[in-house]
Amino acid sequence: MSDLDRPRIALYVALGLVVCFLGVRYLRGQPDSVPADATAGSAEALPGQATQPVAGDRAATVRVDRADQGRVTVHVAGAVRRPGLYRLAAGSRIDDALRRAGGPRARADLTAVNLATKLEDGRQVIVPERGFGAAPAGAASAPGSGSGSAAAGGAGSAAAPPVNLNTATLEQLDTLDGVGPGIAQRIIDYREQHGGFRNVDELGEVPGIGDKRMATLRPLVTV
Repeated sequence: MSDLDRPRIALYVALGLVVCFLGVRYLRGQPDSVPADATAGSAEALPGQATQPVAGDRAATVRVDRADQGRVTVHVAGAVRRPGLYRLAAGSRIDDALRRAGGPRARADLTAVNLATKLEDGRQVIVPERGFGAAPAGAASAPGSGSGSAAAGGAGSAAAPPVNLNTATLEQLDTLDGVGPGIAQRIIDYREQHGGFRNVDELGEVPGIGDKRMATLRPLVTV
């Protein structure tokens, strides 16, 4: 090898070492990178930091709350065809509750009930009968309220007038103690076949009305 090639080779080696040195310094100066998706949606917080619910969890909670608030449960009692507990949509009226309960009976006094009153969860809707103690305005009382029970039962109030066997409708006969829709229809059939009842005792001739039931009905009917 000639003396002229040695300086050139030494220069190349020096340049290579410089390049390697600069490359190492560059790599050491780069910060550790964290993938962008490594922390996305993470529910864990660093020490001393409060956790925040993600947007999806917060939306789900709102939907559950709205579902719980979308229904009310009420107790319908008194002069209705199907008393009991009913669940209705929030914002429903007493009129909606009466429809769910089969509607009022023939003796129901709807003038004592505010049909437009909005229902509240856990309330009792009482429909009184005509001639009995009136229910409070709106006919909605708190569960277990003594005043509402007295209105429905009519304790201490005037008795209802007797039902005329010759003019009563099926609904009116159905309100009598011990008389359901079936016996009420038999009473009407007997009345049509025999031209009416001549006296109250003739009611005992109707099929299904025995001595015990007759004793119950005698003070409740007339001709």
